[in-house]
Amino acid sequence: MQTQVLSILAGLGGMIGWGTSDFFAGLFSKKIGYLKTLFWSQMAGLLFASSFILFFPFSWNMSFLILFLLPVSAVIFALAYLLFYRALEIGSVAIISATLNLWGVFTPLIAFLFLGQRLSGYQTVGICMIMFGVLLTSLKWSDLKLGSVKLLAGIKETVLSAFLFGIFWNLSDIISKQIGWLSTTLFIKIGVLLFLIAYSLIAGKKMGMVKTTAKTKLMVALVGILEAIAVMSVNFGLTVGRVILVSPISSALSIITITLAVIFLKDKITGSQVFGMVLAVLGIALTAFS
Repeated sequence: MQTQVLSILAGLGGMIGWGTSDFFAGLFSKKIGYLKTLFWSQMAGLLFASSFILFFPFSWNMSFLILFLLPVSAVIFALAYLLFYRALEIGSVAIISATLNLWGVFTPLIAFLFLGQRLSGYQTVGICMIMFGVLLTSLKWSDLKLGSVKLLAGIKETVLSAFLFGIFWNLSDIISKQIGWLSTTLFIKIGVLLFLIAYSLIAGKKMGMVKTTAKTKLMVALVGILEAIAVMSVNFGLTVGRVILVSPISSALSIITITLAVIFLKDKITGSQVFGMVLAVLGIALTAFS
């Protein structure tokens, strides 16, 4: 029972941290660009997470498998975030956040197929609800009357991002159980930053923020800190529980993001999209039952 409670609390920490950070990330991805937002928020997150070394154990002891999985996981995590932040830059924060819920589907499915973790009947129904909810949320149904189907801006990037996140959290589950949640978080963030530096050099993109206002810099740092809290919370949950339980709960982050987007950004959503979001959220809640 204690393990299940800790898993649920860890999932809630991820939900709140990501839900809030994604809202602010959406604002500043549109303002300064997705690459700058991602790089500097990850830098702030790394600095924040590093302070926990003073209070929690940090491990350098790694097997060959972990030494291989860490850079692979970091690249997958970076690519997932690049796609997601790009989607936030070009699409609606509320809709993109709702679609990202798919990682809460991909993660347990991958755990079921490759890690031997099993889904209950409730979880299977919940996953089906999420899939249908995301379909309702993502499509422009008015286009069906014209004989065409058109995805909203950023949806393709978000679905691919969700799939990569699903792979990543299963790898993180393996890593966290061997070297601990803090070591996993720090090594992955270092790997992400190195990948982003290499990507910016190859793509010829500048990541400086010299001309950016102090308020923007502060908010990007806040994005990184909130995201780091979410990642540490979920990684902690993986060390004490199962990814098949923690990930669906934390993927309910859209409850927070959509609420903030509707209130502060006045994002407009259709009735079918509202129904899709509600269905997806209910599906996520259902997957928490074993």
